[in-house]
Amino acid sequence: MRLDRATAVARARALAGRQGRVLLGIAGPPGAGKSTLAADLVGALGPDHAALVGMDGFHLPQAVLERAGLAERKGAPETFDAAGYVALLRRLRAADEAVVWAPAFGRWLEEPVAGAVEVPAATPLVITEGNYLLHWPQVRPLLDEVWWVDCPEDVRRSRLVARHASHGRSPEEARRWAYGSDEANARLVTPGRMLADAIIRLG
Repeated sequence: MRLDRATAVARARALAGRQGRVLLGIAGPPGAGKSTLAADLVGALGPDHAALVGMDGFHLPQAVLERAGLAERKGAPETFDAAGYVALLRRLRAADEAVVWAPAFGRWLEEPVAGAVEVPAATPLVITEGNYLLHWPQVRPLLDEVWWVDCPEDVRRSRLVARHASHGRSPEEARRWAYGSDEANARLVTPGRMLADAIIRLG
């Protein structure tokens, strides 16, 4: 199935109309536009119908990465609390708590922030986005659908360079991250594209 932005909103609205809680995953390589698409969908449906819970809330803290010698690999699979993310998805799927408080990633801190996202039991659609939704095998069974975000490679890399620069890195450092760690992660997750329920072309 191929979607554009308009049909993606219509599809998300249909998922929110199903009986019971539905979990929708948005996957893709770094810089593809996952976060923007997920936020657009939640904005279109409204907070009573959809909530956004990002995988990035499960980044390990910077101090932990430095102790483990992983600071230069931040964003790689081993720099996340994958088990914690899976546990949260199970709680969200069960929808048997009055509210679930999920973490988010504070870009202004470059650190995870606990309890930043409120997901009431009545919210019918939870959208979660991240690089590794189709890479970690324990995640896919917990999601009703997963959409893959495609983006031209030059656009994707340019976005990453700009993102790193906006977070205070020098132009040289921004390019090193985009073409180094980010590119390695992109190559790692791209085979998961074949497992997606839908492809969305952005950019």
